[in-house]
Amino acid sequence: MTSASDLEQLADIELQREEEEEEEDQTCVTDAPSSVLPDSSHPYYDVARHGIVQVSGDDKYGRKLIVFSSCCLPPSHQLNHRRLLEYLKFTLDQYVEMDYILVYFHHGLRSSNKPSMKWLREAYNEFDRKYKKNLKTLYVVHPTNFIRIFWNIFKPLISHKFGKKLTYVNFLDELREHVNYEQLIVPPDVLRHDEKLRAAQKGGAPPSVKTPPPRPPLPTQQFGVSLKYIREKNRDELIPPVLLQTVRYLKENGLRTEGLFRRSARVQLIKDVQKLYNLGKPVNFDLYGDVHVPAVILKTFLRELPEPVLTFRVYSQVQDILNVENILRVTRCKQIVESLPEHNFIVVKFLLSFLHMVSQESIINKMSASNLSCVFGVNLVWPRHGSISLTALTPINIFTELLIEHFHTVFASRRAAGEVAP
Repeated sequence: MTSASDLEQLADIELQREEEEEEEDQTCVTDAPSSVLPDSSHPYYDVARHGIVQVSGDDKYGRKLIVFSSCCLPPSHQLNHRRLLEYLKFTLDQYVEMDYILVYFHHGLRSSNKPSMKWLREAYNEFDRKYKKNLKTLYVVHPTNFIRIFWNIFKPLISHKFGKKLTYVNFLDELREHVNYEQLIVPPDVLRHDEKLRAAQKGGAPPSVKTPPPRPPLPTQQFGVSLKYIREKNRDELIPPVLLQTVRYLKENGLRTEGLFRRSARVQLIKDVQKLYNLGKPVNFDLYGDVHVPAVILKTFLRELPEPVLTFRVYSQVQDILNVENILRVTRCKQIVESLPEHNFIVVKFLLSFLHMVSQESIINKMSASNLSCVFGVNLVWPRHGSISLTALTPINIFTELLIEHFHTVFASRRAAGEVAP
């Protein structure tokens, strides 16, 4: 029987062998790109500046995406691994009360930057049930023999339930089936490594996910089409049917549900409900017996809009909110919202009125304006190009929290024709 120490030695040998095979590809990134650099006042700036951990929006079903990139780990003597563990917990603590996904990019882990096995055991022990219960999937991208040996070392410590959450992903294209790939922050080294692996496939042909040719949307389409398209196909109704129906159902049945919007639902069930909407068929949420189904459908609808409901234009203005004095921030939020096109303003006001209502029940549902902002911020605004970095999340969440908490002040003065009460 192979002992843990033997497996550990075997894993180190395998890692060294993998390094030797990749000697020509040693361009590891050890610092985050300037676009994702945290402010120097960040409590863990010494670790965060490397870009090892990033929060990359949500997956297709509303679960927060957290990315760990091995190629961003600097040499071990340049990084305090205890601080790294504290930073990991600091980041996860913001999201572990809701369902979340971990994406681990393995490429770039080397003997020189690999944390010790002792540290890994300590890390696993410190990540108690609070961190594990709402983790839905751990995607290990570009696994190697080292990973498989490493998994065998930890197998005696890992519960069967947790083990089922592990999914190996051999190529980046496979991630597209599960997450909003465009939101992922993928290090350049990982992209190059993926291209190299695909080119090395038999015959040099990279594996690909079969994507059907684009086709015009159905007249009844609700997901993945613009607010303008939905309005034109629904007799000029200002509030999209999905938004109207989910909000009204949740208002009647979900305001006092603890953790509303923090939980996911069965993926196939969400797909089935989306299909009903897209075919123009009626949806009766009572049939599902789960208030989290309409909650996920609402988030999914917002996330799949081709342009965010707050529009691309305001993204840079939202990012600048941290440069505004605290006492003036609500006024600035009001100015930004009032600059929206009329239809967007009406939809945003309808949604934020409901979220304010949810926050008023936070003693029972545990969804304060701050908690709701962590869920909805990235579903209301995102950049036209690229993904949202961990640094960019802070102003987005602050802006969203202000909209929810100060709803009546922000939306008081501008009224638009045809507004609908939630």
